[in-house]
Amino acid sequence: MTKKDIGLLILIIVVGAVVTLINPRFLLPINLANTANLVGMFGLSALGQAFVIMTGGIELSVGSVIALTGVLFVDLIANRGVPWPLALALMLSLGALIGLAHGLLITRLKMQPFVVTLCGLLIYRGFARFYTGDSTAGFGFGQTFPELEFITAGRSFGVPNSFIALIIVATVMWVVLHRSIFGRYLYAVGKNEEAARYSGIRTTVVIVGAYMICQVLTVISSVYFAMYTRSIAPSAHGNFYELYAIAAAVLGGFSLRGGEGSIIGALLGVVLLQELQNLVNLLGIPSSLNFAVMGSVILLGVLADQQFGAYRDRRRIVEAAKVTRPEDAPAE
Repeated sequence: MTKKDIGLLILIIVVGAVVTLINPRFLLPINLANTANLVGMFGLSALGQAFVIMTGGIELSVGSVIALTGVLFVDLIANRGVPWPLALALMLSLGALIGLAHGLLITRLKMQPFVVTLCGLLIYRGFARFYTGDSTAGFGFGQTFPELEFITAGRSFGVPNSFIALIIVATVMWVVLHRSIFGRYLYAVGKNEEAARYSGIRTTVVIVGAYMICQVLTVISSVYFAMYTRSIAPSAHGNFYELYAIAAAVLGGFSLRGGEGSIIGALLGVVLLQELQNLVNLLGIPSSLNFAVMGSVILLGVLADQQFGAYRDRRRIVEAAKVTRPEDAPAE
């Protein structure tokens, strides 16, 4: 764990302690289980967003992809008779194709990630609403999928399976980001894409891969959300979920400038964000202020990142100046 991660963990413990003192219901098993379930579902998409942010990009279409793939997944298994494993495979393939398209538009056509993913946000939401005729998609009366429901909405030893899935996925992503060549290339591209290209790194492949990972994890998250809500209104389902993902990644130490961050930090960012949301609910603060809380969190996170980055740059300049001073030069 980095110093940032340790500081974030301490903050989580302090906030949890304060909330418990104000409202002891925070530590009730049912509340902790519900919070862990939300951490699991939002955490999956946050991990994907973190990979994109690592490259210096951003993915604004997360919420719309959750709505589109959620609608399609529910329709396939509830109305079309498609076995859920096949429907899941189709949705994962669709997510990979969306990530591939975004990555190619950004790398090959040199479009800005903000523009590409903002357009995706509008396009996928529009397709979801058109596909359902702007009506709610859901399951028929008495329809059950025992295996799927256990995997997505069930619990093992009292722990929500969505949270267990997050830990499994996070472990895999930790290896990818921190112990693989691809992960090292991601850091290099995020730090300086041009320098990475001149050093022989295929930056296009790295960036496209990051967007594909992001969308695949988003699709997994969308299936958990679909089985959790049991019905999907395409005009509202997943609205602003990209903000949750961005806020969690930024809180976890992923710099919007790229090239910084850790999987553990992203997980802690998700936990802190959901802890703050839980605090809002337990203190009786109007739920309409949830977005104000998220906006404040993102603002503070970006501000802290900029200040830390400026401090680090000044330290590097000072250290470089010390090394190049004449008196520090080696004697001949």
